[in-house]
Amino acid sequence: MTGTRRMVAALFLLPALVLLGALVVYPIGYSVVRSFYDQSGDGFAGIDNYKALFTDEGIRTALKNNVFWVVFAPTVATALGLIFAVLTERVRWGTAFKLVVFMPMAISMLAAGIIFRLVYDQDPDKGVANAVWVGVHDTFAQSSAFPKAHPGRESPLEPAGGGAFITKSPVRAGEPVSLPLVGVAPDLMPDDAKPAVAPKPEPDKVTGTTWQDFTRGKGVGTLNSVDAAELGYAGMRVEAVKDGRVVASTTAGDDGTFTLPASADGAQLRLPESNFKEPYNGLDWLGPSLVTPSIIGAYIWMWAGFAMVLIAAGLAGVPRELLEAARVDGATEWQVFRRVTVPLLAPVLAVVTVTLMINVLKIFDLVFIIAPGSAQDDANVLALELYRKGFSEDQPGIASAISVFLLLLVIPVMWFNVRRLRREVRR
Repeated sequence: MTGTRRMVAALFLLPALVLLGALVVYPIGYSVVRSFYDQSGDGFAGIDNYKALFTDEGIRTALKNNVFWVVFAPTVATALGLIFAVLTERVRWGTAFKLVVFMPMAISMLAAGIIFRLVYDQDPDKGVANAVWVGVHDTFAQSSAFPKAHPGRESPLEPAGGGAFITKSPVRAGEPVSLPLVGVAPDLMPDDAKPAVAPKPEPDKVTGTTWQDFTRGKGVGTLNSVDAAELGYAGMRVEAVKDGRVVASTTAGDDGTFTLPASADGAQLRLPESNFKEPYNGLDWLGPSLVTPSIIGAYIWMWAGFAMVLIAAGLAGVPRELLEAARVDGATEWQVFRRVTVPLLAPVLAVVTVTLMINVLKIFDLVFIIAPGSAQDDANVLALELYRKGFSEDQPGIASAISVFLLLLVIPVMWFNVRRLRREVRR
């Protein structure tokens, strides 16, 4: 009877064992063997492919990035999951919040990569990240409204270096000054700009107007003279400079007019470079320096919900008597969290962290999709380098060595996770 039962069990297990052998055991064995052969697969290369893991620049960058991923991504995702699980435990809308946080798990890596490729777009009009960043920046440091403005033909202004412009000759009190500029499209002028007004003389003061010396239509308007349809450069900063030193400064009104005190007499008027500063365009999220942290942010957005759900399940099993006893003994909520809740959740936190570590060791999709071609070398990870070596560069021997190396990295972490799970089952 025992033999019959074993035969029946073997027959039931046979399909699974065949699939396991065909889809797992055979590919692993073949990869191990292939890693010792050269590119053609005919010549034995020994450990040369494994030496390339530590000498090839692309693989070394990928290995460094994988270390960065393993250290930060699981830690931050687990910490956020713990915070979400604890903070939403007592609020009525906690379930709805958990649903929203967990929802990204329903999105594939491909879809998430496309979403965050748009989120990190350099153009603030398209990328949400830069739209927010530029909005915050411009709240504290407004960009110039005249980044393209410059002197036109026969202008009294000339370049002063660094993007500034200065009058060709000194100005005199009581003699109005005209500072015409061109280069700003009429529809891009500030909303508060008003029709320019010709400057009027004032005794013992330097007066003038700075304006957009351009009127739509061929042959319309007089060069270097204020015309009725032309707008003043509202907010333009004007400085009076003597011997390289600013002796007076002012800001043009909505109609472009400005007034300087008598100390400006004999000085040259300068329009400083701050008037023509290009609008702040945000951060280059997908540039060489920020591409890896940006992709990790996308990963955390996806997997923080996974960590939260598992930790919340563990939190539900924490004895409430211990928490209440700590509060009765005078512990603050922070002390209860740090000295009671976290230690009791340590097994769950370890399982979540180790599971995410295994996951990030194999990360491929997000990096491949989010990182543009120009920054893919900087965002490279081992799984992506495996793909590139095996399919783009036709180096299957090195690709096989990378896959074996990844397996060796994952096995200890998997062993630790299984061992801890078995220990928890025995309890």
